[in-house]
Amino acid sequence: MAVITNPEPNILALQGEIDLHESPLVKDRLLGMLAEKPPCVFVDLSGVTYIDSSGLATLIEALQRAQTYSGKLALYGIRDNVRNIFHIARLDQVFRIFPDKVSALAALN
Repeated sequence: MAVITNPEPNILALQGEIDLHESPLVKDRLLGMLAEKPPCVFVDLSGVTYIDSSGLATLIEALQRAQTYSGKLALYGIRDNVRNIFHIARLDQVFRIFPDKVSALAALN
């Protein structure tokens, strides 16, 4: 089961497994945030232990939505096992990925 929180404005923190059952909840939260068209949205993946193709598709859709209004979506705190999934899918070349919140905020704000 995933835990989805919004600890700060424009930051969505995820924990647990992001799979077929949890992706719709993540999608609703992300698209809700993007509906307000913030310049940057950050997704904290430091608590994510697993992500499947539906979770990746959710993040891709959010990235595309942000790009429609020239917004940015950045990911940070990705664990090595989850980073490997992004690497295999070549999504590490699509998303802006940062090691931590400080570097993500510094780069995009």
